[in-house]
Amino acid sequence: MVTRNVNFNPGPAALPLEVLKTVQQELLDFQGTGISILESSHRSKEFEAVNDQTIALVREVLGLGADYHVLFLGGGASTQFAMVPMNFVGDGQTAAYVDTGEFAFKAMKECQNIAKVHVAFSSKEEKYRRVPAMSEIKYPQDAAYLHICSNNTIEGTQFQEFPKTGKVPLIADVSSDIASRRVDYKQFALFYAGAQKNLGPAGITLVAMRDEFLATAKKGLPTIFSYKTHTDSKSLYNTPPVFGVYIMKLVLEWIKGKGGLAGIEKMNEAKKNLLYGAIDAAPDFYKGAADKACRSWMNVTMRLPTEELEAKFVSEAKKQGLLGLKGHRSVGGIRFSIYNAVSLEDIQKTVAFMAAFRKSA
Repeated sequence: MVTRNVNFNPGPAALPLEVLKTVQQELLDFQGTGISILESSHRSKEFEAVNDQTIALVREVLGLGADYHVLFLGGGASTQFAMVPMNFVGDGQTAAYVDTGEFAFKAMKECQNIAKVHVAFSSKEEKYRRVPAMSEIKYPQDAAYLHICSNNTIEGTQFQEFPKTGKVPLIADVSSDIASRRVDYKQFALFYAGAQKNLGPAGITLVAMRDEFLATAKKGLPTIFSYKTHTDSKSLYNTPPVFGVYIMKLVLEWIKGKGGLAGIEKMNEAKKNLLYGAIDAAPDFYKGAADKACRSWMNVTMRLPTEELEAKFVSEAKKQGLLGLKGHRSVGGIRFSIYNAVSLEDIQKTVAFMAAFRKSA
């Protein structure tokens, strides 16, 4: 077994070692077919079973009923920035967006190419250090929907509660914190997530939507951009990301084995408490970048006294097998992406390094 480093990359990100070992074992011969899952037809009975099992696991792990369609699409979450308004903003309607980070802003800008947008809240002038209190979110009661980004990967902020929108459908990009803690996913009319953080490899996007919401979708769209095309075919209208669906199935089984979302939440709470505790214990040296009330459980951001020290921190950490710590190019600093597959032991090793680095700096 090659020594494994601690993977703090923000996406593509760490996958559970148990999942990688299963992939390794099954890679050349999938279930006795004599070929790899990478070579399998998406029309084969073997892959159809994987597809069905993965849909069932999404519903089970996330607590969804049969009234939710589950889709596996290509194009990343960024494609959903366009598909959502294309399908659900009717003629003359306005869509409402909460602007809390770079990806929330990109989703809003994409909608502006298609329909009218109402900015329900923005923390852009505050350098996206926080998400709003629920009372700060303002939108028309006839809005086509309200869109939020549940966790802001770059800035390290996260919604700890979600707006109660009544008759206005709530839509969420949950790419970077999906399946990381207990959440009532049934409150969303539609949610989507790029899989490359907590659910699988890059190249597959999970989309789930309530059946009654799908019924309101616009007709006459280009076939490939209509959600109904994909719900009618169980994501098999065109060739889906077969390998990604397979790995997502294995990751969801791994989550079940950890006690489901309750077990994952307990693990992630311990991880983020330990890491934020190390930051707050040395405020003269490590400074959290996000407001404390809005801190992400998944993307922990911090600054050091100088950019030179930050560069040295990243360099020294890499020598200790701690990878992917450089903050996003748009904000700088340090970022620990502590997704589900990052273990508590990984965080303990990291905290020990932080203490030693501070002492030697």
